[in-house]
Amino acid sequence: MGLLACTLAAWLVVTLLHASEPQVHARLSNDAYLWQRKWTPAVVDALRESTGLVQGWHVLAAEYDGVPGGETWSSVSPDWRVLSALSVPVTAVFRINGHVERWDGAALAADIAERLAAWRAHGVTVASVEIDYDCATSRLADYARFLQTLRRVISTNGAIPLTITALPTWLQSADLDVLLASSDEAVLQLHAVMNPVEGLFDPGRAYRWAAAVAQRTSRPWRVALPAYGSRVTWGVDGRIVAIESERPTLYPGGVAHELVASPDVVRAFVAHLDSQRPRGLAGIVWFRLPTDADTRAWSLTTWRAVLARDSLSGRLDVIAHSSTQAGLYDVSLVARGNADLLLPRVVRLARACTVGDGINGYALDYDAQGMLLRRAQPGLLRAGNQLNIGWLQCGTVPSSEVTFHVEP
Repeated sequence: MGLLACTLAAWLVVTLLHASEPQVHARLSNDAYLWQRKWTPAVVDALRESTGLVQGWHVLAAEYDGVPGGETWSSVSPDWRVLSALSVPVTAVFRINGHVERWDGAALAADIAERLAAWRAHGVTVASVEIDYDCATSRLADYARFLQTLRRVISTNGAIPLTITALPTWLQSADLDVLLASSDEAVLQLHAVMNPVEGLFDPGRAYRWAAAVAQRTSRPWRVALPAYGSRVTWGVDGRIVAIESERPTLYPGGVAHELVASPDVVRAFVAHLDSQRPRGLAGIVWFRLPTDADTRAWSLTTWRAVLARDSLSGRLDVIAHSSTQAGLYDVSLVARGNADLLLPRVVRLARACTVGDGINGYALDYDAQGMLLRRAQPGLLRAGNQLNIGWLQCGTVPSSEVTFHVEP
């Protein structure tokens, strides 16, 4: 065998060996949305506790809302000292409400440029600008033209990258290709994009949508994943009248249902993305930064574990606390470990107890096996937290003999 033939044979062996080896990717980077309108001490504390795990912050800067002829901007006032001191890239996010269909593109772009200048005047280094506009699919071509106008206006003093959020429903439109080409990067929203009856997040659909976007753009893109829950309220006519997440809606009446993004499900999805990364996928943007005061977000403990790709482990204990009255006990759920846990569907009560009631989303019920506390709505018990779910009257039975059986 000649030298050339030997060289070709050796190259073929090496190539086949590499082809048979599983591809190993570095894990996807973690960015996060800082969507809070008020930068409370809890927000600042959560921001600082996330140092080292978050590679970029997407910070809500302002929202554009209104009706034709009466559109207004609502600005967010961050803690400028904290924001300007961040050591990772900051993306200023401008949200345009999806129901706004017509605007003066040049005037809107000028408004955004003015707000960017105000951020810079406060010492904030803006790495990129993101537009969050959940418009109808029929509006994508108009949206792309606005982005071209915006790019010209905000780049007068130097080019700045332009990012958009994208919806899975846009995949059906050929205009999506023009829209994606009009931005430097896109963030595909994979949460809260289905009918609320179907839940907040579906990992199977999410991966299919991600794979589809990978075929539509040659530019880098990210996925937005949930670290929160929502309360959806339906009116008497069956239509959605309110969605409550980071802000209360205070809608009276209606039928409400809690939607929950399970940390275990989302963590498994992240592991799948890490190992089978669609082409061009640059990272994850988490919605939203959890705080101790945000009751519908994951706990910081669980969120940090998911970002670090640590294992989640937790145990749910049911305990009876003696009350001031003999034989009267408060019943509490306690989440042990680093995992936020789904609230159990049923907590069966000790046979020795004859009277009781439920609170905080649990109601007293009975079946053939006896007395129980039944959960009215799904929810999460945050890691390390305790929730009082009811009380029992158990006569002379000591607390050590008050037993429970949990049904997930």
